[in-house]
Amino acid sequence: MKNSFTIGDRVAVLDEAIEGKIIAIKNNEITIETTDFLQMTYFVNELIKLQNTNELHNVFSSKSYSEVIREKTTQKNKKTIQFKTSKKDEFVLEVDLHIEKLVPSTKGLENFDMLNIQLDEVKRKLEFCIKNRIPKMVLIHGVGEGVLKSEIEFLLGRYDNIIFQDASYRKYGLGATEVYFKQNKN
Repeated sequence: MKNSFTIGDRVAVLDEAIEGKIIAIKNNEITIETTDFLQMTYFVNELIKLQNTNELHNVFSSKSYSEVIREKTTQKNKKTIQFKTSKKDEFVLEVDLHIEKLVPSTKGLENFDMLNIQLDEVKRKLEFCIKNRIPKMVLIHGVGEGVLKSEIEFLLGRYDNIIFQDASYRKYGLGATEVYFKQNKN
């Protein structure tokens, strides 16, 4: 059964606990908006379309009870299990905190308001990374006068199990901070 994706479909990411709605399709790449309002891009083969319960009922009702029992009782060949590293370990969440990326217009906003919007975004992304066990995040704050950077560092210092440092100068210049989340081995 081949998945044909369309904008608006609900999808899940294979091997990760991420679900969302398709907002853009370009060639074999699909951009989804997660339930936490993050936009993420995946290849077609990394996603599976979520079906509503009516469609699932039609799939399961096509087999009789005896056929299902026969399939369950027949001996199946054992397959070797291959372990692979999770894409979550390679994934780095990049968060652009430039105000024009966060709000449609800065008209009527004072510097204090803009700073609070940016810090609220940082808090949301921190909680998202902790909840979804994402090991690394990069906050792109820009150089400016350094007010946002110092407020971010103050905020990050209040969290346990977080390490932060200036991000790669080669990749981000001077205006970014890398955040590493120490994961408990559960």
